Amino acid sequence: MEPLYTPQELAQLWKLDESTVRKTFRDEPGVLKFGKSERRDGKRDYVTLRIPQSVVDRVYKKLAA
Repeated sequence: MEPLYTPQELAQLWKLDESTVRKTFRDEPGVLKFGKSERRDGKRDYVTLRIPQSVVDRVYKKLAA
């Protein structure tokens, strides 16, 4: 099992804002998403992200290119 990162952990490692990390990884394949999305009761969506090391490596290479 590979390590999983929270957006907060990656934000600290990459010296970025947590919201930037969330936006970067939100639609990436392989990211684990927990919670409700597209709620119909008018309330805010709450989704917890867990980002596998392989996805972090792939996105880093794409951004560094």
